[in-house]
Amino acid sequence: MFKGSLVALVTPFDGNNRVDFESLKRLVDFHVEQGSDGLVIAGTTGESATLTRSEHIEVIERAVEYADDRLPIIAGTGSNSTSQTIDLSRSVQTLGIAAFLIVVPYYNKPVQEGIYRHFTAIADAVEKPVMMYNVPGRTVADLLPETVARLARHERIFAIKEATGSLERLQEIKALVDEDFRLFSGDDFTLLPFIQQGGHGVVTVSGNVAPQQVAKLCEYALAGEAERAAALDASLQPLNEALFVESNPIPVKWAVARMGLMNDAIRLPLTPYEKQHHDNMRAAMKSAGVVLEENA
Repeated sequence: MFKGSLVALVTPFDGNNRVDFESLKRLVDFHVEQGSDGLVIAGTTGESATLTRSEHIEVIERAVEYADDRLPIIAGTGSNSTSQTIDLSRSVQTLGIAAFLIVVPYYNKPVQEGIYRHFTAIADAVEKPVMMYNVPGRTVADLLPETVARLARHERIFAIKEATGSLERLQEIKALVDEDFRLFSGDDFTLLPFIQQGGHGVVTVSGNVAPQQVAKLCEYALAGEAERAAALDASLQPLNEALFVESNPIPVKWAVARMGLMNDAIRLPLTPYEKQHHDNMRAAMKSAGVVLEENA
């Protein structure tokens, strides 16, 4: 079962704003080498909202091909439409993915019963495990602990990515679900206490830039090696801060490009990383032990 560092992978684009599959392969190989525990493809960090349907499917298909069973691929297929989410999920579930990441419906502002029925309908319609994704800062709607508990009883809903950053929320969910239900942080800032208080890992943005460090942090935290985990966490906090001074994935794409793994092309309505933040990002990357390309 999943644990540790699941990296919410960026989607590389070329100079013509097309998906850059050569760079995608480079990224997948990089994460295998660096010890990431899994990859989430076409999630928020992967700019899923601006991928066409055919791109969305091909990015997932190619990622599975490039991973070649060396690490699991979780497919981000959620949207604010239940029927469209089911259609897309069914289209990719035979491609070799390990699970789905499904976000709480955004924009529509469903009540808790609507959220419950949304996830239930999707889980009923697919054949792979489902990780729910709660990020009310983006979706407005908040998947509350009582609704999580109802959904956790579904045979195919095995986990939640909880991105509120609230450790109190973690405890509320833990009190209501079975021990085998998996709890993943969606907030790099609070990753360490999240695991120390009973979480199983993280779906990480920072892991795009410092994959080995984030994977080791999860390993130390899960093993109860508090001092080693705390030291590593402290070295990563400046990076966490730098990666969220603008909307994700603007900063992280710029950072990964400075590592020579891809270029920093991004699709509208997101815009290039403001120059005023560049020096701070470079310093944060170096503090985390990240090697930048020469003259980056």
